[in-house]
Amino acid sequence: MKNDQRPRVVVTGLGLVSPLGGTVESSWAALQQGKSGIGPITRFDPTGLETTIAGEVKDFDPLQYLDRKEVRRTDRFAQFSVAAAAQALADAELEITPERAPRVGVAFGSGIGGVGTLVDNIVAHDKDPRRVSPFMIPMMIIDMAAGEVAMKFHAKGPNLGTVSACASSAHAIGLAADTIRRGQADVMLAGGAEAGLIKVAIGAFNSMHALSRRNDDPPRASRPFDKERDGFVFSEGGGCIVLEELGFARARGARILAEVSGYGATADAYHVTAPPESAEGAYRAMRMALEDASLAPEAIGYVNAHGTSTQANDGSETQALKSVFGDHAYRLAVSSTKSMIGHTLGAAGAIEAIICVLAMRDGVLPPTINQQVRDPQCDLDYVPNTARKAQVDHCVSNSMGFGGHNVALVISRWEDAA
Repeated sequence: MKNDQRPRVVVTGLGLVSPLGGTVESSWAALQQGKSGIGPITRFDPTGLETTIAGEVKDFDPLQYLDRKEVRRTDRFAQFSVAAAAQALADAELEITPERAPRVGVAFGSGIGGVGTLVDNIVAHDKDPRRVSPFMIPMMIIDMAAGEVAMKFHAKGPNLGTVSACASSAHAIGLAADTIRRGQADVMLAGGAEAGLIKVAIGAFNSMHALSRRNDDPPRASRPFDKERDGFVFSEGGGCIVLEELGFARARGARILAEVSGYGATADAYHVTAPPESAEGAYRAMRMALEDASLAPEAIGYVNAHGTSTQANDGSETQALKSVFGDHAYRLAVSSTKSMIGHTLGAAGAIEAIICVLAMRDGVLPPTINQQVRDPQCDLDYVPNTARKAQVDHCVSNSMGFGGHNVALVISRWEDAA
């Protein structure tokens, strides 16, 4: 159970780049309206692929956040990371001064990092080994998201990159909160980014039969918990939250948005891609997070589900929710914002934690769009098709990744208790 004397970790800033918009507020406005960010692939010619749709970040200009030299030497996923961190720091009105720098850390996750850079350089190498970029390695390695953010903003505290497939940035947030609780940092920039929309990656997921093939109707392709779901939609994006130790945030007069009150992480130890039918790993992660937050299941008002729109995930996650929440599961609002954003892989956990903060801030629960055909195995309240006004005090954000990784975060409304 949670130690009531441990430091409290609060959220003071948010940053977001998504297929729905280049900022937190533009993305959030679209989510509340039930808009989809899914469309035909334009970043490359998808001819020959079974899936020709994706969630692309539109009109992103990295020069808003990096100079020309930095842009040339960073992969798109790292550019998203810096952009989200810049937004979050501005939102938090936090300046990383030389005095503060050693106590400001970074934890950023990604599932596949600079895979585009890697493929481009393999092609260049096959033509002429001398054409391989000297920046290939630092551009492609996943920890460079955290490294670039730290260098850009002079954060000299604990620095790490988390890699656990689609749970990567949820792990980053949980570990960042624990770093503050251990007293090793006053501030952590935590999040994740993904920019793996390249032809071979789409082809690989197609070979796994993981992606939706609703190419003729992109906005309705991602349909979590719907009986006719046929796979996830691959997307790109990035998210960052500023976490601070409560005393530090108060001392500088920060506006507090929410609190990270619980974190649970488990492994299925079962299968490389599929969850067990019992969903016991996801169940244990949620139970662990609730215990960490010292909350009863009935205290949770909203769950942002992993909800990928695959047959395997959605039924399994629904079973896990029933196991954790019992009868309360049927009174609980659950939604998958991947129905609108698509699946941003390693960035999903951060993006969805941000959405939980916004849901509590504005009293609006985002919908699961494309709810058309009821699945008897998925029989909970998925906030179908239309956003709902509701005040909740505690949210759970679920993330699950290939390899059997499970993460649950509890995000709580800020209460300025003594």
